Amino acid sequence: MTVLPIQRSAGLRWPWLLDVTLGLLVVAALPLAVVTIPNTLSVVAKLLPGDADQVGLMRTHGLALPALMLTVPLAAAALRRVSVVHVLLGGLVLVALSDVAGGYAGSEFVVGVVRVLRGVGAGLIIPATLTAVWSRSPVLRALWVGVFSLSLLAAQALALWPLDQAHSWKITLQPYPLLTGIALALAGAYVIVWLLLGVHAAPGLDDGERNRLLLAAVPAAGIAVVGVATATEGWRAIPVIALAVVALVALLALASIGTVESRTLAYTMVAVGVVLLPSAAQMTMVEMGGLGGPGLNGLWAPYGVAAVLAVGASVTVRRLGRPSARWRAPLGLLAMVAGLCSVRLLVPSADGLVLVVPFSLMAVGAAVALTSALEEVAIGAAVFGLSLGLAGVLAGFLLGTGVQMAVLDGVSSVQELVDSFVGALHAWALVGGFFVVVMIALTALMARKAAKAVAHVPCAGPVVTAGEIDDDVPAEDGPIAFGAESAFGAESSAADASGARQWGDGKAVRPPGTPPEGNAEAGRSSVSDGKAGRSSRRDGEAGRSPRGDGEAGRSPRGEAEDGRLPAVPPQGHSPEDPGPS
Repeated sequence: MTVLPIQRSAGLRWPWLLDVTLGLLVVAALPLAVVTIPNTLSVVAKLLPGDADQVGLMRTHGLALPALMLTVPLAAAALRRVSVVHVLLGGLVLVALSDVAGGYAGSEFVVGVVRVLRGVGAGLIIPATLTAVWSRSPVLRALWVGVFSLSLLAAQALALWPLDQAHSWKITLQPYPLLTGIALALAGAYVIVWLLLGVHAAPGLDDGERNRLLLAAVPAAGIAVVGVATATEGWRAIPVIALAVVALVALLALASIGTVESRTLAYTMVAVGVVLLPSAAQMTMVEMGGLGGPGLNGLWAPYGVAAVLAVGASVTVRRLGRPSARWRAPLGLLAMVAGLCSVRLLVPSADGLVLVVPFSLMAVGAAVALTSALEEVAIGAAVFGLSLGLAGVLAGFLLGTGVQMAVLDGVSSVQELVDSFVGALHAWALVGGFFVVVMIALTALMARKAAKAVAHVPCAGPVVTAGEIDDDVPAEDGPIAFGAESAFGAESSAADASGARQWGDGKAVRPPGTPPEGNAEAGRSSVSDGKAGRSSRRDGEAGRSPRGDGEAGRSPRGEAEDGRLPAVPPQGHSPEDPGPS
């Protein structure tokens, strides 16, 4: 019979080809998706047509973030049935379509459609890239975390960069068409390599994880409605802050579902989402040239240093492995708190290099915290935490807006306005730092409660193996067995509140080679202490019950099944007992 030779899959020969292509795609597509979040139309408001409704256009321009945060959990749930390659390619196609349609936008409705289309595309890209790197090289996952953290930090600056010396307001709808084309080309190359190498397996979600993702869409929808209503109705500071707090409480309640590891990641994602992008956005606006800062040109050096450090820290943490991952996530969040503290000391600054400190601390802290938390979970918990984190971005913007409105209330001059912007940033840094500290404490508290719950779970008691029983002592089925104390029902200390036994009161373990029935010469025995013929917890007197209370004839439960006291058989002769004199 001829046996065909086994041909080695190309995926085993050139795994680096897929990894390199995917890595380049992450570097290009992930910032392109995150830069969708900021609403920058107000910066070019003077370029709007005279008859345009500026407030309405700004409101519809902000629909991209609600669309993104609603799409992420639904897209992650769809990855259970749809290939990750198709989802990623579809997201980039939608972003490219929004770029094309943005050039023809002339009304509030079209602007809203373009921004929603771009938000949906970005919402497909972010979870798809995370799922794509999950089963590949560990360095790719670390690269994803580093690029994601940097994108959140620099999103506002990246959104503002194309607006410098802009001649049309429509550039806000198509900020990086060249980068979109590059990302689309890389996605096509990734699809080709994916097909040639035959890599068709991707991490999947079970039904429970899918239900949790669908559940995550509920608070995301609520926060989106609140955000749109806030922009539409013109609410005051106190209602905005109150609604933002309610949104955060809802996110934390949903983040508390699941295991200790998934809760740690969910809390970390929420903390990073609420604090990182809203804080960096306010810092970038304060450091603009018109407010005395170095402007965008003076910020690229701090952003570049933060980028290198964030990616390097993420890769380093990933290579260190899991043994110390539990304490690295809180350490990363503490670094973010230190960065927020430095904001109050160093911002604003006319020297852009000074901003290396807050930018680096916040980016590196987020990268370390997310990388460490992701090491402890599966892909389902990862995309669930990602969904909550992106919903936290809008909640953070709402809270930051409320703080800013409260500080700016009553401003009458330009200088007071500038000073109030700086004061609002400092107040927000304080609020954000306090929130991150609360997240660290909540994570530690939930982990401690889970550890105590595990410690109080009744165990099975000491396991006695056949090798620990003397070969001279045959054990057999009898009224007393291993775990004899648990045989006493509700009176035993091993019983639970309902009287159920927590340790086994099963039959005695019979060592190999012993007959099924007891030897008359050896007598009956239970858990032996080395002396045959003695039952468990006996004081050496024949005829005593297992409790040792001198009442003969009781079964381990106290009576026989028919209600009568069974007779105690005479004790057999033990080899250790002295023979008859």
